[in-house]
Amino acid sequence: MDLPFIWAAVILFAVLMYVIMDGFDLGLGILYPWFPAKEDRDVVMNTVAPVWDGNETWLVLGGAGLLAAFPLAYSVVLSAFYLPLIFMLIGLIFRGVAFEFRFKAHEHERHFWDKAFIGGSIAATFFQGVVLGAYEQGIPVVERMYAGSAWAWVTPFSLFTGLALLVAYALLGSTWLIMKTEGSVQEQAYRLTKKLVWGLLAAIVIVCVWTPLMNPGIAQRWFAYPNILYAAPVPILTVVSAALLLLAVAKRSHAAPFLFTLALVILNYVGFGISLWPNIIPPNISIWDASSPPQSQGFTLVGALVIIPLVLAYTLWGYYVFRGKVKHGEGYH
Repeated sequence: MDLPFIWAAVILFAVLMYVIMDGFDLGLGILYPWFPAKEDRDVVMNTVAPVWDGNETWLVLGGAGLLAAFPLAYSVVLSAFYLPLIFMLIGLIFRGVAFEFRFKAHEHERHFWDKAFIGGSIAATFFQGVVLGAYEQGIPVVERMYAGSAWAWVTPFSLFTGLALLVAYALLGSTWLIMKTEGSVQEQAYRLTKKLVWGLLAAIVIVCVWTPLMNPGIAQRWFAYPNILYAAPVPILTVVSAALLLLAVAKRSHAAPFLFTLALVILNYVGFGISLWPNIIPPNISIWDASSPPQSQGFTLVGALVIIPLVLAYTLWGYYVFRGKVKHGEGYH
């Protein structure tokens, strides 16, 4: 049994679930300035307020799995990205507090929590994207220790991926609102989605050109024969998904835009995996080189196989209970 491979799959799944489920959640905060009316903002927040805290369970699961299965990667990645990860967590704290305090604040104080929700969402998303870009660029390691500076993560590429992730999460948020709302909020979400689709496509093209130029190893994975045959479906399906998304918006569909946006996010996540696999510390430390002893991986895998179905079950139940449209004047508070 290839335990490092199994654990890599578990962690990748947990991170993907976080990106999907907390992505539209963060996207709502990014889009908040485009909904200035209090009644509209109440609706926007109520679409996700009952379930937002459960979404972040996947981030905890991914981090704990990394520590248990790949301690070398855990130590190197945290050493390389302490600062952006701290900034991300500060953003998550501000927006988490804003969820509850906004509904209980006096009218003249509510604007502060609105700003905390917006700023926290933007900060958390931007620094997630920065970490993603810096991670893809590679992490210098000497004698199994991080060998870079505390600010090595600040590069033009990583800053651009931070901005690109803002667009991606905003698109998830706008299509979520199309699915979950009606009236003025839904109409504004349709208008925002049309612009965000083109913004995300432009960001994808720039990253796809920039990445292989920056790293010859990634270019080899994508364009060398026969790799190009295996990787070709990813860009093709990305174009198809984007076209179907624009068509669904034009037809005023409700659920389809969100589903096609999920497809875009998943396809780009797969593309990210193709660029780096099987390295867990780019550019050259693989999952097998960084893994913990088989006894540790086997023991913790038993716990993961119990926890993951439970998390999936209560997540599905939560979304089932709070299914349907959120209307003005309604909420769970």
